[in-house]
Amino acid sequence: MTSMTVNGKPVRFLMDPDTPLLWALRDAANLTGTKYGCGEGDCGACMVHVDGEALRSCLITISEAEGRFITTIEGLSRDRSHPVQQAMVAEQAIQCGFCTPGIVMAASALLRKNPSPSEAEIKAAITNLCRCGIYPRLVEAILRAGRVTRRAETISAAPAPGISAEDAAREVPAISAPETAPSD
Repeated sequence: MTSMTVNGKPVRFLMDPDTPLLWALRDAANLTGTKYGCGEGDCGACMVHVDGEALRSCLITISEAEGRFITTIEGLSRDRSHPVQQAMVAEQAIQCGFCTPGIVMAASALLRKNPSPSEAEIKAAITNLCRCGIYPRLVEAILRAGRVTRRAETISAAPAPGISAEDAAREVPAISAPETAPSD
């Protein structure tokens, strides 16, 4: 049994200790905002914070995450009020949205360390892949989020989610219990 804190709550995973954190989060904890992209650590779609550092969850096992603090996109901001989320919307830096959670997690970790990054520092830190090619707007969004973080600018709030995470999980569960077969 592997224990850690996920989005501020203690969690125990009854899974093989070599299970990638990505699959524990998605399949066992129903935190599907963390995306599976490549499984090789190249794309960044599975980015989460582990003890405050942005890490690719496909490359860390649950045994390596034992006792650590994990934050997923769902735990970053329930109401999408984080400056990076707000700036991504304001700068129209979201296309299909698949890569967005990983990018937001990488950018929020960068801004926590350096709320005033240069364009070069952003490009060096945000190595996530986006098939839609939002990179120029992404840089502008992170620069803007940095200004918001430093309280040099405000952004009119993006709309709140249309449904709470709890209601969504009840309405469309990602995992359903398997039917038990009758025994002989």
